[in-house]
Amino acid sequence: MPSSHPPLHHHFDLSTTNHNHNHTHNHNHISSNGNKTPIPTPITYPELRSEFAHHDPSVARINNGSFGSCPASVTAAQRRWQLKWLQQPDDFYYNQLKPSMLRTRNVIKDLINADDVDEISVVDNATTAAAIVLQHTSWAFAEGRFNKGDTAIILHYAYGAIKKSVHAYVSRAGGRVVEVHLPFPISSNEQIISEFRKALEDGKSNGHKVRLAVIDHITSMPSVVIPAKELVEICRNEGVDQIFVDAAHGIGCTKVDMKEIGADFYTSNLHKWFFCPPSVAFLYCRKSDKFSNLHHPVVSHEYGNGLAIESSWIGTRDYSAQLVVPEVLEFVDRFEGGIEEIRERNHEKVVEMGEMLVEAWGTNLGSPPEMCSSMAMVGLPSCLGILSDSDGLKLRTHLRDYFGVEVPIYYAVPKDGEVDPITGYARISHQVYNSVDDYYKFRDAVNKLVNDGFTCALLSD
Repeated sequence: MPSSHPPLHHHFDLSTTNHNHNHTHNHNHISSNGNKTPIPTPITYPELRSEFAHHDPSVARINNGSFGSCPASVTAAQRRWQLKWLQQPDDFYYNQLKPSMLRTRNVIKDLINADDVDEISVVDNATTAAAIVLQHTSWAFAEGRFNKGDTAIILHYAYGAIKKSVHAYVSRAGGRVVEVHLPFPISSNEQIISEFRKALEDGKSNGHKVRLAVIDHITSMPSVVIPAKELVEICRNEGVDQIFVDAAHGIGCTKVDMKEIGADFYTSNLHKWFFCPPSVAFLYCRKSDKFSNLHHPVVSHEYGNGLAIESSWIGTRDYSAQLVVPEVLEFVDRFEGGIEEIRERNHEKVVEMGEMLVEAWGTNLGSPPEMCSSMAMVGLPSCLGILSDSDGLKLRTHLRDYFGVEVPIYYAVPKDGEVDPITGYARISHQVYNSVDDYYKFRDAVNKLVNDGFTCALLSD
């Protein structure tokens, strides 16, 4: 990391410890099993640097959103779990795996304000969680509980793998998929709500029913915070059978509260913004007899023992990323205010850095600050000539290879009649390891490209 990074308290104000978690140096707190456990020591700036010293110092990594980040103390804890398995696999499987997985599930339950630990299943990633929900929907079509031509609703912004999954499970079963077309740049939640209502009406046309709504909490590319609670409420009022919130970026990136959101299903990765090693996610399933026959798509010996137990054993594999979640909680609790304060400060910093960049380039953000999370869409100078998705990918590669900047580029299709439109947007992230120098490096790289008369047409395929 650059030595010019300001002191840590400048970003996270760690000079005091009396906050939401009531941390002090000399007190203990009571854990879920009733034992007293030491309060985590507040993290210092040198310790934070050490936690992420494995990051390539030559790269301005402003792309936490793609793959997340895992601190050294957590990877060390993961290694301890791996060794426990390797030392005596039989004992680990029969005596340690299930209670350890339950420990993880209890941590997640408390993080997301769920009612019951049985509502929490631990899976590899959000795509696996989607497969569980969509398999359940597909069976409803196959078994005649849903009628051919009934509808699934999904946002046009939805992550590519999830869109393909919806078509793979729902379309092949005889359902119809309706996409909610959203504008970009976007200026308000009302635009999203209006388009969502239109899609619901389309889904109910010709006497059909909307059986499933897949709602992003934070879209991936372009990145926008979606008013998930409001859309869930609309779905309830319109009689949608099942509501699934795909929040791949949720935990650590926006407020996540199951009672407040009210969906039937909710998934979030924990390796993106909650500092877990890859890969681990959870699937929340609201307790209801209607969802009692959910199953993991990988059938193993635990089939029929409930989704949470099925998901905790899908064969011989490395479960350490899923078991290390309590140790990750210890890491985030070393920051005053824990994960919520980290989230809020990341949001503040990414908006600040985004506004700095658009001022430098004379462009605009892709959404208002309140619709940004810990990620923001930043308009790039139109003279760069980003005219396709391919151009965006080539420019991303060029920035990585020649300037040491890692940032995704989104191609925004221009509207008819637009004059000199901004067609390229960078999705910048902010995480605790980032410094202002990372964003200055990106700013200066783009300025150099502009000054040199660069366009994407100069890049070979």
